[in-house]
Amino acid sequence: MRVDDPGASGAGVRHVRVDGEHAGRRVDNFVNTMLGGVPRGRLYRMLRRGEVRVNGHRVGPDHRLDAGDEVRLPPFAPGRAGVPARAPSAQLVRRLQAAVVYEDESLIVLDKPAGLAVHGGSGLALGLIEAMQAIWPDGKRLALVHRLDRDTSGCLALARTPSRLRALHGALRSGGIDKRYLALVAGQWPDAARTVNSRLQRQRGPGGIGRVTSSVDGKLAQSTFRVLERYRDATLVEVTIATGRTHQIRVHAAEAGHPIAGDEKYGSPELNRGLRALGLERLFLHASMLRLPGAVPGTEVLAHAGLPADLRAVLDAMTPLAAQ
Repeated sequence: MRVDDPGASGAGVRHVRVDGEHAGRRVDNFVNTMLGGVPRGRLYRMLRRGEVRVNGHRVGPDHRLDAGDEVRLPPFAPGRAGVPARAPSAQLVRRLQAAVVYEDESLIVLDKPAGLAVHGGSGLALGLIEAMQAIWPDGKRLALVHRLDRDTSGCLALARTPSRLRALHGALRSGGIDKRYLALVAGQWPDAARTVNSRLQRQRGPGGIGRVTSSVDGKLAQSTFRVLERYRDATLVEVTIATGRTHQIRVHAAEAGHPIAGDEKYGSPELNRGLRALGLERLFLHASMLRLPGAVPGTEVLAHAGLPADLRAVLDAMTPLAAQ
């Protein structure tokens, strides 16, 4: 990869020539890698304002790069978005090192802790990807394959090379990645597996609070729920998703009349109060399994993350229907 004179178009501006390894990448992911991790809001502002350009032209975040493209990168230093830069704490470093459930030369799968955002920004100085980029060997090349909500724990994949990232993003678009979750939902889910289909769209509610709702103008989302275990006031289900929309499982569960336990946005206040007394302090949603294409054609990676101790303790404190 060739970097042209950084002084050619203003102090700190760089012009980077895209090589074959990065060809086909989305420009937002490419810029994030080149700048060493940028909060998503700041990154999208760079693109909207034309601070990032491809061959001299403004592009959207989903624009895909070709070999030979010239990308203009604006000056950026961690902390410029109003959040002071800081190094990961020793405790966070230990948690992330212990969270690795799979690793090879081009991929890492972590059991993401609940409460840790995947990206910094919105008042957060440090997210998981920024922490990993700071502490891991070859960390600057790490990029998120997909995302999990801040309060969701479990399997999260990070690519170590642009080519693996590109391949896995292609697999996501074609349905070639299997993602399964464990969720505790309110009430008694019907016996049969149920698939929920709807079009989801992010909207701003009262006070500017963001919510996701069904809308004819939204993007298609599909979730399949299967009963694993029943309790007096709730059901443990496995959820398989064919798409990865924001808050998809949470909205689909609520639309089906069985919101996820601990969900303060779409959930049941009555259920949440009862489960808080049993120790539930967060959303009961855990990414338990991830099946990905392997680096070698015809192979696959299967990663598991067991139910965390805090969620297991809640189940242990509940009354199974069979025990009544």
